[in-house]
Amino acid sequence: MAGRMVVGSAALAGLVRLASAPDPAGGHRVLPVAPELTGLLPSRGLRRGSTIAVATGQPRRNGGTSLVLALLAEASRAGSWCAVVGVPTFGAGAAAESGIALDRLALVPHPGPEWATVIAALIDGVDVVVTAVPTAVSASVANRLAARARQRGSVLVPYGRWDGADVTLQVVRGAWEGLGQGRGRLRRREVTVSARGRGAAARPKEIKVWLPGDGLTRVIPRSAPAAVAPASPGPSRRGALTLVGPR
Repeated sequence: MAGRMVVGSAALAGLVRLASAPDPAGGHRVLPVAPELTGLLPSRGLRRGSTIAVATGQPRRNGGTSLVLALLAEASRAGSWCAVVGVPTFGAGAAAESGIALDRLALVPHPGPEWATVIAALIDGVDVVVTAVPTAVSASVANRLAARARQRGSVLVPYGRWDGADVTLQVVRGAWEGLGQGRGRLRRREVTVSARGRGAAARPKEIKVWLPGDGLTRVIPRSAPAAVAPASPGPSRRGALTLVGPR
């Protein structure tokens, strides 16, 4: 199933009732993330009731969608329900490849003018709610949705600018690997992800990872030597990780 496409309030209400049923991850206060991303989050995972924003940044620094996929994958594998709202280009195929369970994924590509009502309803019954941030959203509405997430134990993941988030993640640099001398295939992307926030997340952090990489999101060691060419031109899931030095 290519995710659950939600259209209309009746379908949304049915989804929330279904998602509210007991599930293996329901009692956990922290939902898991890929081990490589734990260092960016003060609870080393997605703490229920928190707001974890993914900033979009400048167009040339895109990579936010890949970061959202990486954030959702482990929680979804563990049994959590996820919803993605207002991102019509979000691909179910890419979600499945990253490990997200499509039978527990709700897609609301066009929430319409009642965006805040849709998000509030999903917060009531879905473990992780990702939403594109409308340009006209007011601070009072944002605060109400964040407070609702705290009360309901959902994780709110605004995709865009969101003042007051517990943690804001952003891809600040990125470079594709695989093309050389005008030929080859794009294999993976080396990205630098920054984290800033408040409270326990007040100290800025930064990691460098592959997105995607050899089937997993993988940290690139800080002490990486200069670029080492892979032994074969095609991607390998069992080969050594190509290490790329600082640029």
